[in-house]
Amino acid sequence: MKAWAIGDCDNGGDEWGEEIKLTEQAVQAINKLNPKPKFFVLCGDLIHGMPGTQWRKDQEQDLKHVLKNTDQDIPLVFVSGNHDIGNTPTSETIDSYCKNWGDDYFSFWVGGVFFLVLNSQLYFDSSKCPELKQAQDVWLNGQLAVAEKRKCKHIIVFQHIPLFLRKPDEENDYFNLEKSVRQEIMEKFHKAGVKAVFSGHYHRNAGGSYRGLEMVVSSAIGCQLGEDQHGLRVVVVTAEKIVHRYYSLNELSSQGIDKDLVDMLAKQN
Repeated sequence: MKAWAIGDCDNGGDEWGEEIKLTEQAVQAINKLNPKPKFFVLCGDLIHGMPGTQWRKDQEQDLKHVLKNTDQDIPLVFVSGNHDIGNTPTSETIDSYCKNWGDDYFSFWVGGVFFLVLNSQLYFDSSKCPELKQAQDVWLNGQLAVAEKRKCKHIIVFQHIPLFLRKPDEENDYFNLEKSVRQEIMEKFHKAGVKAVFSGHYHRNAGGSYRGLEMVVSSAIGCQLGEDQHGLRVVVVTAEKIVHRYYSLNELSSQGIDKDLVDMLAKQN
């Protein structure tokens, strides 16, 4: 937040006390939620310090320290972002991330719903590790084939960089994926029946849809680049649909989730 406030991304990352407080507030709000969330996903940029920068280790330690207070029954799901593995990742930066936070791409099932976590930096710029992008592509095609066979209720994807911010055919931007790459992924997801992609990166709320695929862009617990409040997105998945709402940390801490979402969940049980 300081880096953004003073306009110095490289040298402004030397203070993160405010971010610690906000993350503590987020963890407390999540722990109080009733019913208990099935998991808590951080959609990338876990820390500000890029690979090789001086405050990185301390930021990682401080984040782990805060996240350890998350209710033991709420699993944490981590997604890699550009600040985690670099705008142009290498096998070394990805390896370092995996040692710290777990795999950079993987899948899991919860209640008949199939979730995929992807490393979107490989779609942004894989020039220094083309073999890793190829490996993720082969893996992803295999996972989508499995999902088709298993007849899951929904397929949901988490990746740091949004496919697009508002429109599927929008111009290339730092905050979305390049048009030809985007088109190929959107088509692949559409064919496989992926219902939603949840991303971060933009530090603002945004989103749109492509042929039944919803692109959901959520703002941050930390630095805001627009008019949104520090917050979290709560997602309710039923057999028929996926409903989501962004809450400020203050709202979620004081009021919890809206009654209609609670009722929707109650009907599922």
